[in-house]
Amino acid sequence: MTLFERLWIYQAERFPLKKTAPLLAVFSTASICVSAQLADRPLPHWTAFLTGFVLAMAIFFQMRACDEWKDAEDDRRYRPDRPIPRGLVKQSTILKLGASTVPIAAVAAWLWHPPVLWLLGLVWVWLAAMTVEVGAPAWLKARPILYLVSHMVIMPLLDLLLTSVEWLPGGGAPDGLWLFLALSFVNGCVIEVGRKLWAPENEIEGVDSYSRLWGPRKAVTVWLAFVLLSFALLVAVGFATGVGWITAGLGLLALAGCAVAARSYITAPTQAAQDRMDTVAGLWVFFCYATAGFLPYIVEACA
Repeated sequence: MTLFERLWIYQAERFPLKKTAPLLAVFSTASICVSAQLADRPLPHWTAFLTGFVLAMAIFFQMRACDEWKDAEDDRRYRPDRPIPRGLVKQSTILKLGASTVPIAAVAAWLWHPPVLWLLGLVWVWLAAMTVEVGAPAWLKARPILYLVSHMVIMPLLDLLLTSVEWLPGGGAPDGLWLFLALSFVNGCVIEVGRKLWAPENEIEGVDSYSRLWGPRKAVTVWLAFVLLSFALLVAVGFATGVGWITAGLGLLALAGCAVAARSYITAPTQAAQDRMDTVAGLWVFFCYATAGFLPYIVEACA
């Protein structure tokens, strides 16, 4: 196979563009829209949204590349079917591709509004700290909640960067922005826990999952707690942007879907239930950002 063909297989397995690109497009666009709504400012030029999307895509791929380096030994020992340990692509190739996105992100930020580079640098500092497990990998991995929190801190930092595309040139961070940043942190936990709720037959020796750590029932209960906290923060953002009650109504419908998936997993943690939990976690986060970012404009257009 050519390098392009091998990289295409790699992205399908480790960075699926058909799922990642739409989610990050909604994530970055919603972040800019929420910032404008909270500050009662008009939406910025379309190039702001392009800048946000480029930044989000670049940083998420950098996170994937850093994970390939950080988890190389575990993948070699416990997950030899992954693209790098099975020899599909070289680790150096992915690291070089990740490094190539650094100047792309920096140029995108600079072309839009140079001060955005400061917040981009802050995200990179935390990404570097995550990659080395803040210098204490064994200590951190022995404390799964702290491990989760330390890795999910990058989500509000990334959202601070994305919203700054609007508020830095727009005149300052809006009141209530912290609610949206908190929502990003909790949604990161929803995704992270949801993708590690596995069927018993899929548990891998030497690889941590929340279903193995806490058992399926407790793990899915923790996941539901994160979803409920996310719902509360989403509604709070909705009230801050003038669509609180509508957000609450739509959110309750989406919560029902999460509850059904969680009950199905508790009743029978099968492969199908595992896949369903992963999908529902992603759909919930997609729903949160789409609702927070676009609902105020839809309601305004329909008024």
